[in-house]
Amino acid sequence: MADLPGIANNPDIRFLGKLLGDVIRNYGGEALYARTESIRTASVDRHRTKNGDSGPESDLGLDALNLDETLDFVRGFMLFSMLANLAEDRQGVTAEQGADVAAALERLAGEGIDKAQVMDLLGHTLIAPVLTAHPTEVRRKSMIDHRNRIAALMRLRDAEVTETPDGDDVEEAILRQIALLWQTRVLRRERLYVTDEVEIALSYLRDVFLPALPALYQRWDRALGERVPSFLKPGSWIGGDRDGNPFVTAESLKAALAKASEAVLGYYMDAVHALGAELSISTQLAPADDAVIALANASGDTAESRSDEPYRRALSGIYARLAATHLALTGKPAPRAAALKGERYPDPQAFRADLVTIARALRHDGGALSSGGALGRLIRACETFGFHLATLDLRQNSAVHERVVAELLKVAGVEGDYLSLNESQRVSLLRHELSNARPLASPFADYSDETKSELAIVRAAADAHATYGPACIVQHIVSMAQSVSDLLELNILLKEVGLYRGGENPSAAIMAVPLFETIGDLEAAPGIMTEWFSLPEVRGITAARSFQEVMIGYSDSNKDGGYLTSTWSLSKASTALKGVFAGAGVGMQLFHGRGGAVGRGGGSAFAAIRAQPSGTVQGRIRITEQGEVIAGKYGTRESAITNLEAMASATLLASLEPDALSAADTQRFSAAMDTLSASAFAAYRDLVYGTEGFRTFFRQMTPIVEIAGLKIGSRPASRTKSDKIEDLRAIPWVFSWAQARVMLPGWYGVGQALDAFEDKGLLAEMAQGWPFFAASLANMEQVIAKSDMDIAARYATLVEDRALADAIFPRIVTGWQQAHDGLLAVTGQSRLLEAHPALDASIRLRLPYIEPLNLLQIELIKRRRAGDEDERIGEGILLSINAIATALRNSG
Repeated sequence: MADLPGIANNPDIRFLGKLLGDVIRNYGGEALYARTESIRTASVDRHRTKNGDSGPESDLGLDALNLDETLDFVRGFMLFSMLANLAEDRQGVTAEQGADVAAALERLAGEGIDKAQVMDLLGHTLIAPVLTAHPTEVRRKSMIDHRNRIAALMRLRDAEVTETPDGDDVEEAILRQIALLWQTRVLRRERLYVTDEVEIALSYLRDVFLPALPALYQRWDRALGERVPSFLKPGSWIGGDRDGNPFVTAESLKAALAKASEAVLGYYMDAVHALGAELSISTQLAPADDAVIALANASGDTAESRSDEPYRRALSGIYARLAATHLALTGKPAPRAAALKGERYPDPQAFRADLVTIARALRHDGGALSSGGALGRLIRACETFGFHLATLDLRQNSAVHERVVAELLKVAGVEGDYLSLNESQRVSLLRHELSNARPLASPFADYSDETKSELAIVRAAADAHATYGPACIVQHIVSMAQSVSDLLELNILLKEVGLYRGGENPSAAIMAVPLFETIGDLEAAPGIMTEWFSLPEVRGITAARSFQEVMIGYSDSNKDGGYLTSTWSLSKASTALKGVFAGAGVGMQLFHGRGGAVGRGGGSAFAAIRAQPSGTVQGRIRITEQGEVIAGKYGTRESAITNLEAMASATLLASLEPDALSAADTQRFSAAMDTLSASAFAAYRDLVYGTEGFRTFFRQMTPIVEIAGLKIGSRPASRTKSDKIEDLRAIPWVFSWAQARVMLPGWYGVGQALDAFEDKGLLAEMAQGWPFFAASLANMEQVIAKSDMDIAARYATLVEDRALADAIFPRIVTGWQQAHDGLLAVTGQSRLLEAHPALDASIRLRLPYIEPLNLLQIELIKRRRAGDEDERIGEGILLSINAIATALRNSG
């Protein structure tokens, strides 16, 4: 399975493809192997000569497959795509060139920005990838684990190691893992629960982030010639995101926090145990300073065999204190019992202080032991992960807070009909309540289940602060924030448990963060934040904290207004908010709610951060990492280091580089974007929301109904039981269009806008000189390259009303052609991805593998919708969804 255009340049794909072919022959039989090879060869040949005509599926020999063979065939093609992804990730095909801190420092130095200015920025920098449980990862964790074992074995092969540490032949071990992949069930039997999502996220945080980040910091310390602040820290929504997910409760929040703490404390104890074995320094051969001697004497370690080894004795005491901390925070004894008794650490800072005592003593000799090493990495881990591992965000819809506060006010006898009040009346009432220390909730009153649940959440958050420290929960996201009262309502709930305190010096232990999602919300955001900062109590809170976070949503704004209008509205909102924050004297921290697909803000994080409007990054940025993106970017330590480094370098450049545009160019380009956005918005809205029957067309043309059968997340696909597109979550909206190879959310409306714009020379100038426009076009170019209107036409045959299909689908094809032609004209290319040959080769590699999967999926869907209840058909559909998503990569 390795005879493809472009594969000759990637020996890893040739090698892995050959092994997969051997596995299919050995375990599936010679007949399956022969048919798979025949179909693969026919599809490859077609794509070598294809000029837009796919031809009938019988040309590929798909109709010769029976149902059982179809399932095996789909699995084989999915596994090849999975292995190809692995090979490309290893060789950096999708990595950003120059996206590392050293390169960023060199670039900045060339622009007159020295390392002292960089260090000054890093003193208040925060970069946070935030893992979320958004359901776009179709692969089971077992599949990802086998993939990662193959990656580890391939690294041994790179080093020309022929035998594993356990004595296995390396290439035989790789073959064994591929055979296990072939025999591992692809689909989940049961829908994921919140606890499952927590465990999956923990596996990345524990196995990848914990070792990767301290290693990265060592690299950055060397690049800057001094120790940098701990500015990059992971976050998570998993276990705290309640928006539309009734299964996230106070209990799941507590479980997520406890499991995270258990993981990080276990890591620390292992590291301290290893240090105890390493630091065998004897006072007979090297002096120890008084601080280490004091720490050793306080440990309680009186063993004669270690009487001259103060470092080991000190570390024994530190281990005992960690073991006591583990018991106190998790309720479980340490996995490896301590030989001594110790008092629990009150906070991570106390643990760090003990480690620093040892590090300072080692530094006194000025020799080889003065550098960081394992001890330096452990200190860095403590600074980065604390006792909580990752900051856990809370999130809830503003409408829920509104109802809960209304009930609390009514039961307390304060206001009988809060919901009938206008905005100014609400703000006045809420501010008065916030200044009053009296709680609203009573343990003797009866409340609705919704109110009980929200009160339980904030109580659990308060308990978490007391247990793990305030860094465990810092933000509470308010979805669909449309007014100041939406933020005040959250503070009312926080006040109930002491996380908000009024009075002369108001404080909020958890920050209320508005999420502006739709086009209208983004336009209203500057006005809302202006009003928010005008409140005296808010000024007091932000003065103490020095910054305020605002979250901007890519997914819903795209579904609401289309790709171009979404990206431009987000950029304009960011710029307008910069002025509002500057006027209020408050630092701005933007939280970008991005997905994997371009229609949900996906694409290169490096390019996206660098393309942010001038002055909006300010060294502080948080970005959601969702679904399949998590495995793709953080599946291994090597890929995690590459992607985290890209985020860091992009943030430095976006924060410190001079604005690439003059004021005059900014004005010209912005005016042009206003025109383009208005045209694209009109075209998109007319098709999606203004065309009668479009909802039916979408639901029948795409596998949206079948996707609901994938057990890939704990959250429902829609916010309500309505089948309106407005109520559909952005993830299945984008995912469905990707499966049908239309990818409409990533380009529709742009072609019409480019075609209608008169000054084509100005567009070319913008593409060359404006990072925002260049990044927008580059992301769209990937989407267009992965789409296929010939295959999409086959999906259109699934629409029962032929007149409806014939009325709508040609409009989509026309829009795609306009986007395709317009993009080439603006960028000056003769074909898509001409300027990005590695990415072009990557996509072309996959196309012959995706087309047969699409054609099989269509036939299986037709049979299932016609009433065929054979369970193999349902399984085949779900397998094909999985396989197509794996091949397309960022489709959710």
